[in-house]
Amino acid sequence: MALDWSQCPAVESVPGKLSGAWVFKDTRMPVSLVFENLELGASIEEIMEWHHLTRDQIINVLEFAARSLDAETPQECGIPA
Repeated sequence: MALDWSQCPAVESVPGKLSGAWVFKDTRMPVSLVFENLELGASIEEIMEWHHLTRDQIINVLEFAARSLDAETPQECGIPA
């Protein structure tokens, strides 16, 4: 399931800004970057340092993603109820 990032106030998609990719509000930093870095084993502190993001920005995106995924029903994930 694709997340509806339009419901997350910490991010924006602006036509012409990184081809309309979802970025942290008022930055050119793609949201996907956080997930890619975490997947590679980076800590939140490292992501903050490397990409000049705040802890609040990162936490807001992670919490939004977690809430969105929690809202899925087991059937949507292909798991029998």
